[in-house]
Amino acid sequence: MWRLLLPGLGFKRFMAVVALGFVAIGAALARLWSTDPINLTVAVAILVLGVALVALGTWGLWNTITELLGSDKWAGLLYSRRQLARGPKVVALGGGTGLPVVLRGLKQYTSNLTAVVTVADDGGSSGRLRGDLGILPPGDIRNCMVALADTEPLMEELFQHRFESGELKGHSFGNLFLAAMERTAGDFVTALRESSRVLAVRGTVLPATLDRVTLWADLVTGERIYGESNIGNSPARIERLGMEPDDATPLAEAVEAIRDADMIVMGPGSLYTSVIPNLLVKPIQEAIRNTSAVRVYVANVMTQPGETSHYTVRDHLAALERQVGRGLVDVVLVNNQRVADDALARYLKEGAEPVTAEMRTIDGPLVVALPLLAADNLVRHDPEKLARALLRLLFQHRPSWSEGRTWDGLWLEARLRGKRGEA
Repeated sequence: MWRLLLPGLGFKRFMAVVALGFVAIGAALARLWSTDPINLTVAVAILVLGVALVALGTWGLWNTITELLGSDKWAGLLYSRRQLARGPKVVALGGGTGLPVVLRGLKQYTSNLTAVVTVADDGGSSGRLRGDLGILPPGDIRNCMVALADTEPLMEELFQHRFESGELKGHSFGNLFLAAMERTAGDFVTALRESSRVLAVRGTVLPATLDRVTLWADLVTGERIYGESNIGNSPARIERLGMEPDDATPLAEAVEAIRDADMIVMGPGSLYTSVIPNLLVKPIQEAIRNTSAVRVYVANVMTQPGETSHYTVRDHLAALERQVGRGLVDVVLVNNQRVADDALARYLKEGAEPVTAEMRTIDGPLVVALPLLAADNLVRHDPEKLARALLRLLFQHRPSWSEGRTWDGLWLEARLRGKRGEA
């Protein structure tokens, strides 16, 4: 704070004017008790002068701060960030392209976000860096960091830039940046922390484990296949998923975040290569089972050829329960918005179809169906609609999250009501 008093900033002069104004007001108040008409007149004049000086100094301070911060909306921004830091604690688990959608929507309502990301990726740029440098695959983590970033669009474009030629062909700049940061910082977690500072990330991004893990899947044909990229293109229906080693150690920060959470979100994302792999880390699974948070599974909008072909919501939940047992999900959130005919035809040609929600009467988790589609050419969740749906579930199923913080709860409810007409 003392740096605000350095010459040239313009703070000292206006602070002095405000101080002089309060001195004048104090002197005037002392004279107002006098019965002498002359003293009374002087007191009123000094009081007016004091008020004017305080107003002038305050106006000058406001303009100086506004000029330094570059926007006349700085007070609103500071207030919003203060409220975001007091929002509900949400932990989202997954990977791929689904998890960033959840994070991108929720960061508008809370900065108490923790993304727990699978590290079993063995394809593309991430797989090459994993093989060449022995680091954790950075691709899914990079996407989550960008989704939570509060930076200029140019920085986001830079991290997502993918080289199209030369020896770096196929690599994204963000992946290379994280690889270099790990070498500089000494370990992957510190690299993530420093990279998050560069991107001004709202929340925390953590790998599910620091162990080098490999996924395997048993198919209904009796065959076992290895590697996330092979499982994602499975030639037959998947019967069971596993991980080597099967005793991977989770990050203590991830387990602690789950224990302290108000809401746990699993999905959307590839069932066998993004959602379930996090749950194969047994301490993470147990932390979710024992938490008091409301646990929501967000079903995919469309099936994925080779991984969840012809799966309904019932099939997704059955696969999840086959892996981790029942009782890990409280609410299943599924889209009921109709897919546009032209988009549907395009996806059907690729072997994908809408995930249907026909399980309202099934025992187990509550199924909530809402319109959640984005208004573009891709059939995917809309981040804003999804975030509002999740937070409304939080209010319904864990209203105690704001106990002792009434204003925080009212602020969040007001924001959700303000968006009421959009969904």
